[in-house]
Amino acid sequence: MNFTLECEQEVDGRWMAEVPELPGVLAYGSSSADAISKAEVLALRVIADRLENSEAEPVSFRFSLPLSA
Repeated sequence: MNFTLECEQEVDGRWMAEVPELPGVLAYGSSSADAISKAEVLALRVIADRLENSEAEPVSFRFSLPLSA
């Protein structure tokens, strides 16, 4: 399964990164790299929790970022 990490700058200057395929995986940071890093960690925690609770089958996954991030 592939997950897309979307990152954009908010009006207030903060950066927001999210993984649309995983509801609730959204993180803010002071830079795009900071927000992306936080979102990746959160996504991995969500996936691990789902696997631990037998909510999902083990899958391989890959994060992809748009070139503008």
